[in-house]
Amino acid sequence: MGYKVVVVGATGNVGKEMLNILAEREFPVDEITALASRKSLGTEVSFGDKTLKTQDLDTFDFTGWDIALFAIGSDATKIYAPKAASQGCVVIDNSSLYRYDPDIPLIVPEVNADDVVRYKNKNIIANPNCSTAQMVVALKPLHDRARIKRVVVSTYQSVSGTGKEAIDELWNQTKGIYVPGQEVAPSVYPKQIAFNVIPHIDVFLDSGDTKEEWKMVVETKKILDPKIKVTATCVRVPVFVGHSEAVNIEFEDYLDWEEATDILREAPGVLVVDKREAGGYITPIECVGEYATYVSRIRQDETVENGLNIWVVSDNLRKGAALNAVQIAEVLGSRCLKKG
Repeated sequence: MGYKVVVVGATGNVGKEMLNILAEREFPVDEITALASRKSLGTEVSFGDKTLKTQDLDTFDFTGWDIALFAIGSDATKIYAPKAASQGCVVIDNSSLYRYDPDIPLIVPEVNADDVVRYKNKNIIANPNCSTAQMVVALKPLHDRARIKRVVVSTYQSVSGTGKEAIDELWNQTKGIYVPGQEVAPSVYPKQIAFNVIPHIDVFLDSGDTKEEWKMVVETKKILDPKIKVTATCVRVPVFVGHSEAVNIEFEDYLDWEEATDILREAPGVLVVDKREAGGYITPIECVGEYATYVSRIRQDETVENGLNIWVVSDNLRKGAALNAVQIAEVLGSRCLKKG
């Protein structure tokens, strides 16, 4: 006996990846439906070797469905997620809408899978921000060993984190630089993204931080440990898929880089690539389509008493979004719903 699963926002980048990963991981599906807005009604999407035609989200009845994976913006989620939840369908939401609600669990299965039982509070589980998800996967096993005091992270985030329009803008701007007369002015981003980096993701707050930076701080505390101090600088880079992070960690106890490497090699969801030679590290282009959170450049930081530096890379459409949502569904099924 399997699950009746709904993918909401099935025509977007993350929604398509959710369908791909459900099929790849052979999630026990008895029935699956792809939902989209009315303008995308009837659009065909793939689920394994099957083709699904999208149905209208606005008129869909969630009664009798087990799990809904939401990959739409916060405004639409605010309308449809409570509807699905009230009709008995457990919502796993990829937007930021519910992440900071104390009654709703924010889950990265490798880190805090036990919190999934709290879905019963509102029949909703939140999926974290893409940049947070991969970082806490790498931090958790190190925190268990030496207790993290402070994290300083600088991100290098791909344009797919913004969406299809941003991917098109990078592609078209890059072509336009080489073809006279085909130059493309910025529209998705405030400045040119091709051959450039932009230290601005989401809106600016009164503190001078951006909302993306704030998200990383608050979500790390909620998922991993409220005592950890976090400061972030989030930067958009001209990469299509794959987020990278330079992470500086200060621990309460001493942890040398060799033991840290051994710990990370055994950690769930982590793949260490660290040869300390030319090319002996991971870059975003190599992580595309992969499940793992990759860690490289593991080394001591001698400027603080118990410091370590690591380089963390992952496919933001997968571990940063769709994969994590499907992993949550797997934990929900095995620990709570128990149908598959």
